[in-house]
Amino acid sequence: MNIPFLDTWRSRRHGDGDRPSPAAAAREQEGITELLSECELLRVYAMRWGLRLDDSVDSLSELDQLPPRWREDTEELPWFGNDAGLYLGTVIVRSVPGAKWHIWPSGHPVVRLVSGREIQVVEAGLDWAVTGAPELAQVYAEAAEV
Repeated sequence: MNIPFLDTWRSRRHGDGDRPSPAAAAREQEGITELLSECELLRVYAMRWGLRLDDSVDSLSELDQLPPRWREDTEELPWFGNDAGLYLGTVIVRSVPGAKWHIWPSGHPVVRLVSGREIQVVEAGLDWAVTGAPELAQVYAEAAEV
């Protein structure tokens, strides 16, 4: 599979390349965002309840209002929470100026704000899926304040 942004990411990760040009960095970020925004399990569940996830801030509030039936399936719960976190990160990256995905060397995705603060969106999604708190819209609001 040819995923152009991975070539740049791999070369930097292994010390083979300099910083990418601004255009290459933007393409890399868009590629990462597209990849991480799939969230198929979450999107299918939301669609069953008549909610179309359009990567908007309002959709986070609507997700917070869905009945948490996903908690009934303990095997699916962590995957659902992971998708919720990646969706939260996608909304933040697409709507908070300067927010970008950052992939730790371990492969763990976080959202880095202009301030340098990193938001552990996957953990937030897992917490939300398991307990309902913090709400996704609340995590977004805190990220948007900075």
